[in-house]
This record gives sequence, C-alpha cells and structure tokens, in this order.
Amino acid sequence: KVGIVSKSTTPGVDLEFLFAQLQPDKDTVDTTPNCGNMLAAVVPFALEASMVQAQGETSTFRVLTLNTDMQCDITVHTPGGQVEYAGDARIDGVPGSSAPITINFLDTAGSVCSGLLPTGQVKDVIDGIEVTCIDNGMPLVIFRAADVGRTGYESVTEMNADTELKDRIERLRIACGHAMGLGDVSARNYPKMTLVAPARDGGSLTTRSFIPHVCHDAIGVLAAVTVATACVLEGSVTAGIAQVPD
Repeated sequence: KVGIVSKSTTPGVDLEFLFAQLQPDKDTVDTTPNCGNMLAAVVPFALEASMVQAQGETSTFRVLTLNTDMQCDITVHTPGGQVEYAGDARIDGVPGSSAPITINFLDTAGSVCSGLLPTGQVKDVIDGIEVTCIDNGMPLVIFRAADVGRTGYESVTEMNADTELKDRIERLRIACGHAMGLGDVSARNYPKMTLVAPARDGGSLTTRSFIPHVCHDAIGVLAAVTVATACVLEGSVTAGIAQVPD
C-alpha cells in the first residue's frame, strides 16, 4: 500500500492524500478505492515531514482523499508539539495499544459505487444468500455467518484454511460486484466481504473481513464505518443480530 501526501491548495483543506493499492504478484497500481488504515497515517506523516505544524495538545487537520474526493478531519495527540504514538487506545485484532487517531468522515457515501446502496435495496438475495451491498467509504458485501454454515467465531487461521468457505465467498463476491455496478471484480480487492454474527463478549456485532480472499485479523477503518452504517439501516442483514444503542 502506498500513500502519496501533499499540502492542499483547496480552500479549507490542509492536506491531500492519494492512495495506491499494489499487488505483490502483479505490476498493477489501483488508485480507485480508499484505504482508511493508510489514511490514519497521513497526519502523523505530515507532522513528521514538517508539512504542517502541531497546534497544541491535540492537532486536527482536514484531509482530502483524492481517490474518491472524500474529506475528513483527523485528530492526533501532539503534546509538546510532537506526535505522540504511545497510548491506551486499542483495536480488536491489532496487537498492543497506542495513542488514538480520530477520523471524522464528512462525505463517504458512494465512495466507489454509485451511492450508499448501489443495488437500490438495503437487502438483496444474490447467489442464494441474503446480503447488504453498501458503500459508505468502502464497497462492502455484508452477509450472515449462519447463511454460509459458520458461527462467525472460527479463528482467522481456521477460516483461511476453509477452502470451501473461501470459494463460496468468492463466487458471491463476483456476483455482487456485477450487482453493485462494479463490473468484473475478479482482479480487484473490492468489494470487501464482511461476515457478521451476534456479539457474545460485549460490543454490537462480530465481524470477519475477507480482503478479498484472505480472512484478516482486524476490520479496516472504512469497512468499520460502512458496517456501522448498515447496523442502523432498517432491514439490512444485520437486523436482529447487531445490538444497536437507542
């Protein structure tokens, strides 16, 4: 993954970010999608590179992602005018803890697809499985673990060894790519596939992310935003599964 950062000339915007997805086994560069995880590194990098200056105990800068024309405000801890990396913030699936990076997304709907719900429906049956196809920063296909005969609590290692499951998910991904207006996605990393199940140890929902064929240890930033959006859309596949606060 590559992040190209520059100071912005757009009024009200501090920094511009272009994300490039590389494939280790190919000579292709894809600048179509976003990457929320790389986005989280933009402001610390810009501060370290003296593109911008710290503002106090915390520093907030507006960043424009050029891939999808998406703006967001990113806040990092900068005590003494320096980026602070140590802290207590943690994310499931990510080892250790660090200082939090807060991202307030301003306009994420339809980042790659034609809109928030690219099929026009909050729920579809595609290739025999109920899915929610949604793009609120990242094109996702959300489906229930139970509908593919799994609990959602299989380990990452178990899921990556489950050839039958991965083949089933890939067939679904290809079909959903066409339904979402993305065409043939066989050579692309999106839409990303998100398997969901009820939370059993607190939280609102259990997720497993397949990007595109590998089950990952953690969920991506924009994928998390998009899953959370599905949880508050009436009639999505998360209905009856997600514990949504009033």
